[in-house]
Amino acid sequence: MNYIENLLKGQKVEWKTLGELGEFYGGLTGKNKNDFSEGNAKYVTYVNVFKNPALNFDINDFVKINESENQNKIQYGDILFTGSSETPDECGMSSVVNKKVEEDIYLNSFCFGFRLNEPSEFDPDFLKHIFRSFELRKQIGLTANGVTRFNVSKKRMEKVKIPIPPLSVQKEIANILDTFTTLEAELEAELEAELDCRKRQYHHYRDTLLTFGDDVEWKTLGEVAEVGDGLHGTPIYSEDGKYYFINGNNLKNGSIVFNDNVKLVGENMFSKYGKSFNENTLFLSINGTIGNLAFYNRENILLGKSVAYFNVDAKILNLKYLYYLLQTNYSLDYFEKYKTGSTIKNLGLKALRNMQIPLPPLEEQRRIVNILDKFDTLTNSITEGLPKEIELRRKQYEYYREKLLSFPEN
Repeated sequence: MNYIENLLKGQKVEWKTLGELGEFYGGLTGKNKNDFSEGNAKYVTYVNVFKNPALNFDINDFVKINESENQNKIQYGDILFTGSSETPDECGMSSVVNKKVEEDIYLNSFCFGFRLNEPSEFDPDFLKHIFRSFELRKQIGLTANGVTRFNVSKKRMEKVKIPIPPLSVQKEIANILDTFTTLEAELEAELEAELDCRKRQYHHYRDTLLTFGDDVEWKTLGEVAEVGDGLHGTPIYSEDGKYYFINGNNLKNGSIVFNDNVKLVGENMFSKYGKSFNENTLFLSINGTIGNLAFYNRENILLGKSVAYFNVDAKILNLKYLYYLLQTNYSLDYFEKYKTGSTIKNLGLKALRNMQIPLPPLEEQRRIVNILDKFDTLTNSITEGLPKEIELRRKQYEYYREKLLSFPEN
């Protein structure tokens, strides 16, 4: 006898369609942009429904509702669904209202709700798990249609079937699965705290190792590196070009990130505006987000104006030493002091060239780099291990969820 059979104790599990169990209702209608800037009533956002199997009641989104309006309000026991998505697999994501609703709360226009005819026959915490199960997600995914954006058909949703075990069994299953999700949340919080502690420790040692007085030589960046930036203007893009046009938002954690928004330019643009880089080149974002860094690794790139480059004199300056130095509080304070602009901040090349940096002997620079590399590796190992640990717990939860929610269909 498996665990489900033991829970049921011979009781039958009935399956019914949503159309038999209740009715769908729509979200907000007839609203414009101004209604959301002058709101007097809370509403549930699309993201709230999409991300949370049980509704997050920490709501800070408001919409203007007049007394004469007849808008649908959410109620305890309702199941809320997202109405559309870019993929059918993400359509109809559910969020259950599992707490008493003490005030008027409305639903955004891109979602819809489902209200049970007999809510007392269901445990909302059971519903939050069942509607995210593989079986229900598979059924709901089949209700979506579209080409570039998929929309859920409420007519098809009415045919989605769910199991209805006795209420006592629903509560028992919900308690077991809630325990798994609580443990997952606690683990995530513990690992995040550990990671934050290690990062603080790393930043402390980095800044300590890279703090110098008059006992070492100081030089400007302009004296130890060629300092320049990218193209000031919009390039001519080419779909068959072989050079990526890179801006500051493409620099992250020491690497150039080639996302879907990166465009290509051709040979003519590169020959006219391209710069010469080598293994001793470091990039820095200097417009908008200031301070992102990346090494040059022989990528075919053309820089935009929001990226500065340093072609370092390797005889006196270790490139990795400069990489760590530009992340210290000393450097960040300097950037803050000399950046200009009101809405979009900019760090000029003159300020970079005039920036004084400590220049201990190369051997000492390499020693510092070796120490910081070890700290960096340790921090990154925790950063990489964090999602793996969380994913392991999530898979464990999903395994037991499917086991506990696999009812025979009579």
